[in-house]
Amino acid sequence: MIAGRRIRVRGQVQGVGFRPFVWQLARALGLRGDVVNDPDGVLIRACGGDLDTFEERLSADAPKLARVDLVESAPLSFDPPPDFRIAASEGAGARTRVTPDAATCPDCLREIRNPDDRRHGYAFANCTHCGPRFTILKGLPYDRSQTSMAAFEMCPACAAEYADPLDRRFHAQPVACAECGPRLWFEQDGRERPGDAIALAARLLGEGGIVAVKGLGGFHLACDATDPTALDRLRTRKRRPTKPFALMGTEEMISRHAALSEAERARLHDPAAPILLLKQQGTALPQAVAPGQTTLGWMLPYTPLHHLLLDAFGGPLVMTSGNLSGEPQVTGNSAAREKLAEFADAFLMHDREILRRLDDGVERLTPQGPMILRRARGQVPGTLPLPPGFEEAPQITAYGGQMKGAICLIKDGQALLSHHLGDLDDALTWDAFLQAEADYTALCDHAPAGFACDLHPEFRTSQHARDKVGARPLIEVQHHHAHLASCLAENGWPRDGGRVAGIILDGLGLGPDGTVWGGEVLLGDYSGFDRRAWLKPAPLIGGDAANREPWRNALVRLDAVGLGHVADELFADAPVTLARKAVIAGLNAPLSSSAGRLFDAVAAILGICPEKQSYEGEAAMRLEALATQGRDHPGYGYDRDGGEFDPAAMFHCLLDDLRALETGRQSVEDIALRFHAGLARTFASAARHLLDAGEAQAVALSGGCFQNALLLDLTLRWLGDVPVLLHHKVPANDGGLALGQALVAADHILRMAESG
Repeated sequence: MIAGRRIRVRGQVQGVGFRPFVWQLARALGLRGDVVNDPDGVLIRACGGDLDTFEERLSADAPKLARVDLVESAPLSFDPPPDFRIAASEGAGARTRVTPDAATCPDCLREIRNPDDRRHGYAFANCTHCGPRFTILKGLPYDRSQTSMAAFEMCPACAAEYADPLDRRFHAQPVACAECGPRLWFEQDGRERPGDAIALAARLLGEGGIVAVKGLGGFHLACDATDPTALDRLRTRKRRPTKPFALMGTEEMISRHAALSEAERARLHDPAAPILLLKQQGTALPQAVAPGQTTLGWMLPYTPLHHLLLDAFGGPLVMTSGNLSGEPQVTGNSAAREKLAEFADAFLMHDREILRRLDDGVERLTPQGPMILRRARGQVPGTLPLPPGFEEAPQITAYGGQMKGAICLIKDGQALLSHHLGDLDDALTWDAFLQAEADYTALCDHAPAGFACDLHPEFRTSQHARDKVGARPLIEVQHHHAHLASCLAENGWPRDGGRVAGIILDGLGLGPDGTVWGGEVLLGDYSGFDRRAWLKPAPLIGGDAANREPWRNALVRLDAVGLGHVADELFADAPVTLARKAVIAGLNAPLSSSAGRLFDAVAAILGICPEKQSYEGEAAMRLEALATQGRDHPGYGYDRDGGEFDPAAMFHCLLDDLRALETGRQSVEDIALRFHAGLARTFASAARHLLDAGEAQAVALSGGCFQNALLLDLTLRWLGDVPVLLHHKVPANDGGLALGQALVAADHILRMAESG
């Protein structure tokens, strides 16, 4: 027996080339021993040579896709092999982190474009530095037999690469080539067409056609982004009149149509390859790409298939989710034929099974850093460390809200926030939610000791939580408290870090008083909160209908400040009399302090989609786009009565400015900016007061309204030089609720245990 060390490496260390990295490092340092994948991560036995340097370099020089959380070592006496070896994976279960899918690396890209390479033109080239991971994974440890690549037997050439520790494809589980791997074909009119599938698809796209393209996490619908006729055809077929389309292009293509900073360029090239909102600049694309917007959502091609298609087509493409309205993205070939045939003129398909549906992630970069709008492909299943004080937190499952569904699992000091699952009103989306819960639970070997859900009793997630809980504790978390806790958790705010002033601005969330909240300043922490300030509530005429039809929100706000005659003029074609009767009778008109509905009201007054929004947030997004072009101004004021902000003065000033449009002394852009600035100033002043009084230690900004980069910037400007916590890795919208719920529940259970 020889004295050595047993070294455990925890984190995202499987499927990233970590074992060959360890093998090469150990050989370079003259070590003997072995390295193995197991359910806890990577386990190393080593002796001889410079073990201290070896340990240091395990994290310092780790492969690009690796994320090392912890390196632990202990003395070990063992009988080592004569050299250093890579051993076969051991065990089942899951405590290690799963690697997200990663965009095509430069080496693989060079190969598919090199006529002399055996993978020239191959749409599924990958290595340990790139390619599918989470979307093809059945279980852990991450081995080929545990992926959808198990159906493809490697040819001798691929097998040799897979077995060679010096090759970058050593144990790259999806390794394949045209001889042995997944196959691509072009399908039209119900049959496969002979010839080069990529060339056939590019030709049809060039003729104005729409092609359903099977990607990593599901199907996209693609068309020529420069062809107004093709864009209109896609919008008509998909019944999607105005919601912005995502775009795919090379960096050179993107730079023709959008401003691109160095930070944005770097983010586009990140292995996550997100859709990034970029300011329009240069050659204009047709308005139909993103009606009423000043930004465009761009992504780089992130698979060899996408690179080859763009190379063949030669221009930017729309790449929008392949799904029926409200349903999840289609992943299977049969489902695509059934559901996308009415949209697509042809299909670009392959035979590698997608085991896990993943939308494209959506982000934007602000002066304050990155902002995650949709957490999805490339970002999941990454985890976040729990803040100090939660070391003993039990395993928790939190179910989020009704919109922008996502679940969160807590285990072993980490929080795993799932990918975006969609709005859970749709039956198929709810099925996908249940599948995701089962999937993550099995993958993470998760056994929750407690559950968390929203306070709203009619949310599907809340009902599901009550069905699941049994004898285990269920903590119902108020919607905006969850937003606050989510921001605290992401920023590592300690459990005993003190109370924070949370400015929470979003659409809707049930308050403990039975009204619908949405524009609050909360003073709180993980354990609880006080509501210190809020927008004056107004009725939501028709309940959910008020979320879709902005005129309803404008009507009640104008009526409340004695400007009903203005509403009569603006909304003469709407059923205003009937709506007013509903308010008087209290019929399906719950009171709400929603900031989101205030945005809708102002947008409707300015003529922005007053009758109906064709997608969630349309009015607010268009209002922001206008405001970014306005002239700087302190903004409209609000009166405060106790904790209540009354927008009466704001509406009177806004209408004065609206009348001034005729004289040219004002612009719609200026009015939109003044609304943003006044709202930001009002809430920032209230939060700052709590800091000045010593009641709060910092300010946290959360809620879907803070996806508005202009509102975020203005709020920070009015807050000034105070500690501010922002969202960078977790959505500020309801996609981040589950994280906050999980931390509130963990704190509750820990306090129960601490109190005996």
